[in-house]
Amino acid sequence: MSELDPDLLAIIVCPACRAGVSVEGEELVCQGCGLIYPVRDGIPVLLVDEARKPA
Repeated sequence: MSELDPDLLAIIVCPACRAGVSVEGEELVCQGCGLIYPVRDGIPVLLVDEARKPA
């Protein structure tokens, strides 16, 4: 994954619960509800419909 800008990462929140997210591999993981958002071509896809639930 291309490196996400740390300033951008600092302001990104989960659209479902508004908690912060962390980078895990090629994805962003919500620290609140646990939804996992994809990052495609270095762009976070923060759509609840595109997120997957943790296993």
